[in-house]
Amino acid sequence: MRLIAGFDAGQTHTSCRLALAREGQGPGVGPVISQGEGPGVCHLAAPEGPGRFGAALRESLERALAPLANATPAAVLVAAAVGASGIEQGTPVQAQGHHLAANALGLAPERVVVTGDERTALRGAFGDGAGIVVISGTGTIAVGRDGHGREHRCGGWGWLLDGAGSAMDIGRDGLTLSLHMADGRAPDTPLRRALWEALDLDPDDPGAPQRLKALVVAASFGPAGFARLAPVLDQQAAAGEAEAIAVMERNAEALAVMAAGVARGLDLVGPAVCTMGGALDHLAQLRRRFAGSLERALPGSRLVTATGDACQGALAMAADLSAPGCSSSLHPPCNTFRP
Repeated sequence: MRLIAGFDAGQTHTSCRLALAREGQGPGVGPVISQGEGPGVCHLAAPEGPGRFGAALRESLERALAPLANATPAAVLVAAAVGASGIEQGTPVQAQGHHLAANALGLAPERVVVTGDERTALRGAFGDGAGIVVISGTGTIAVGRDGHGREHRCGGWGWLLDGAGSAMDIGRDGLTLSLHMADGRAPDTPLRRALWEALDLDPDDPGAPQRLKALVVAASFGPAGFARLAPVLDQQAAAGEAEAIAVMERNAEALAVMAAGVARGLDLVGPAVCTMGGALDHLAQLRRRFAGSLERALPGSRLVTATGDACQGALAMAADLSAPGCSSSLHPPCNTFRP
């Protein structure tokens, strides 16, 4: 049983989807048979980056393989594609990721492709067709393709430099406002109380601002800690809280500007635009305001539903590598896979 794997490796979690490789039918993805989840990744340049990258791939693959442990015939992994946060096309980081993935998955290098998760999302959303994907999760990026296969991206330069439109920025912007309220630079509103309570801080404690300052610089907080507060902003905006509404509008506009930048880079007129990522999926106020901002920033564009997600895009890339008839002797049986 020949399998291909598609990975979507983000900052908070990694998904591995397994499908049957098509036999004698040309390129394409066969039936999906299982999926597993693992931990997230971070930039490979970070000290813990390589270790986290390998662990995320191994753990998510092991969990996807678990239902096939007793499969007959034995499952054999023949190709894999990884879309990972922080992987830039044509860089040493991409080459490093490729080497790490081949080792972690026990595959020959020519049977592995590693790219940015925005590229697998684009492939999943539009196949080989034209369109733009706008992704907003913990981080954010937009990427598109024209009818000739050219691609262009905007954003995605890391949370320290370029996170506008992301859940991380929404949460951080809210906390910044809460401190302005606490020290008298802005009128106090229910937003401060809601955010501080979400962090288990007493809104009536005069020492809470100092505790907040220490909390956000802790190694365990990071971008994900800010991003977890985005739903609080969304709820407050839905309730009519003016400051929360302003945060959502500002971040929605930033996403629309990214989409417009991609369209200009590819000379796309009235392109199809697809949204992806946890922030746009789950923050209703951000999603609604993005639709309005997109109409203003990119007239004639249209929001569409993705054909498939980033894991499906990764599977399509893996299928391109699993040419029918390729020898499986290079690859270990999946049910004997070991980290």
